[in-house]
Amino acid sequence: MRKVTISPNKDDKNEVPEADSWLDLEKVAVVEISSEDPAFPIEHALAHTDMNGWRAAATGPQRIRLLFDRPQEIRRIQLHFVENEAERSQEFWLLAFAEGELFEIVRQQWNFSPQGSPEELEDYKVEMKGVTALELRIDPDRSHDPSQSRHFASLRRLRLA
Repeated sequence: MRKVTISPNKDDKNEVPEADSWLDLEKVAVVEISSEDPAFPIEHALAHTDMNGWRAAATGPQRIRLLFDRPQEIRRIQLHFVENEAERSQEFWLLAFAEGELFEIVRQQWNFSPQGSPEELEDYKVEMKGVTALELRIDPDRSHDPSQSRHFASLRRLRLA
C-alpha cells in the first residue's frame, strides 16, 4: 500500500473553491443579455442566494455576456439549468475572451425530460487568467421545429470562482 500525507494548503490549485470564494458578479462585471423576462431577471441567476434564475422573453437562441471591470482569474465555472415543463433538447456554448483571444471552453447538448432528467448541473475546473469577458450562448430547442418554438432559454444559476 502506498500512502502520502497531504496538507490542506489554501494555495493548492486543485482545491475546490469554498462557497464564499464565488465572485460577486454583480460587483465585478456588467452583464449584456439578448432577452429577459421581467419576472426572471438575470440578477436572479447571478445572485448568491437561491432564486428562480433568468429566463428569456423571446424564444430561440440567446446570449448572456459578462464584461469584467478588470481581467479575472477563473478556476471554476458552475452552470445550472432546470426545465420542469417540457421535453426538449438544448445546446449551450461557453466562451471566454482572455488576453485578446476568444476561447471555447465547452459546447454541450442536454435532453431535458421533466419525468426523468429535469436538471443539468455542470461544474468545470479551469485555469484561465486575464479573462475580460465570458459569454454563454443557449439554444433552447435543437429541433428547430417551428410548431414547437415555445421553448425559452433559461438559466437557474451561473457562478464563477
